[in-house]
Amino acid sequence: MPPDPLDDSPAPAVRGREDPFGRAGDPGPLDGIRVVDCSTVLAGPYCTMLLGDLGADVIKVEPPEGDGSRAWGPPWVGAGAAGEGDPGTAAYYLSANRNKRSIRLDLKSPDGVEVLRRLLADADVLVENHRVGGFAALGFDDARLEAINPRLIHLAISGFGPSGPEARTPGYDFVVQAAAGIMSITGDADADGGHPTKVGVAISDLTTGMLGAVAVLAALDGRDRTGSPAHGRGQRIDISLFEATLAWLANQAQNAFVTGSSPGRRGNAHPNIVPYQTFATADGAIAVAVGSERQWPRLCDALGMPSLATDPRFATNGDRVAHRDDLVPILAARLREETSATWLARLAAAEVPSGPIATVLEALQSPQARARGSVVELEHPALGRVAQVAPPFTLAATPAAVRTPPPALGEHTDEILAEIGYDAAEIARLRTDQVV
Repeated sequence: MPPDPLDDSPAPAVRGREDPFGRAGDPGPLDGIRVVDCSTVLAGPYCTMLLGDLGADVIKVEPPEGDGSRAWGPPWVGAGAAGEGDPGTAAYYLSANRNKRSIRLDLKSPDGVEVLRRLLADADVLVENHRVGGFAALGFDDARLEAINPRLIHLAISGFGPSGPEARTPGYDFVVQAAAGIMSITGDADADGGHPTKVGVAISDLTTGMLGAVAVLAALDGRDRTGSPAHGRGQRIDISLFEATLAWLANQAQNAFVTGSSPGRRGNAHPNIVPYQTFATADGAIAVAVGSERQWPRLCDALGMPSLATDPRFATNGDRVAHRDDLVPILAARLREETSATWLARLAAAEVPSGPIATVLEALQSPQARARGSVVELEHPALGRVAQVAPPFTLAATPAAVRTPPPALGEHTDEILAEIGYDAAEIARLRTDQVV
């Protein structure tokens, strides 16, 4: 059984996570890289958070009203922290903005544009998700950016890409999940009363953020590696939610290419592997994943049904896929006879991949998550202790780390302005003029 999700006993320390605040002194692999983040909501902020986890100095440039995700609650944390009527900080914002410094900046004013120009002159990476043409309209087209800083890597995130009939269509994760085919293969089959369903998290945004980070790292390597065609030079990177989601289709896209028809929905079943799905038990449900031919007879033995392994209808995975409708009801009837705990124990002993269907809290507090240090807590100056999912990668020599909490709106404005050459009087004027 999963542990009590309220259990607060400490998890074992793991190399790279024993000091989530970075006090151990090990610099991240991106130490010395400065990222100017002009993006909002999720795809861009998630990308820059990953870069921040890896040690980059991320400067979050926010509009006067702040990143829109600050208001995407409930749930809220720290209600009333800024005075009566303050709902607090949205959990959504906290999920994608640690390891950053925030400057509040009005880019509709010439002074605000000049502040951004100075930031970009000393940056390694720019990330923005303005509508196509929007960043150029501020005075930062490709030619201007190259003149400001020829080493700058510019990651431009859009909904559908900078060309094509949908280029100017706003990009929202939910809409892209629909347009890029993900919803059509998600949910129960029509025969089971199903209908197209979105994934439970903003997978188009998150996939775009992750792939964007990969592209930025590749561009940094190309810029700084002697002998690379891009040595010494920055470059523009375009990535869209639509294209990233098409890439996420992976085997389902290849299935469509090969067959000439679109895959349908199979609920929790796999289109190419059988049995590889959830099954009801006497008291719940479990996931069973027979991913190799060696595992198939072991499953049959664990179920007490060894004759299935020699049945010619089910001899190979191809046979089992072809006779899915014969096999699955047989397995389902047997698995309903015992409890989840009984089957998980038997399948584990037989080395058949299987697992419980955990809730989010159960997964976060599972023995494996605790052993890996997958949850960290940090102290927020206004919100107190805040739990976060830890960086998912552990680098032995240059560990990723959660060093600072998600910043308050404009929290670091003065120190950032001072770093790019503004004196106290100039900073005061910018504040008086509501530029920052």
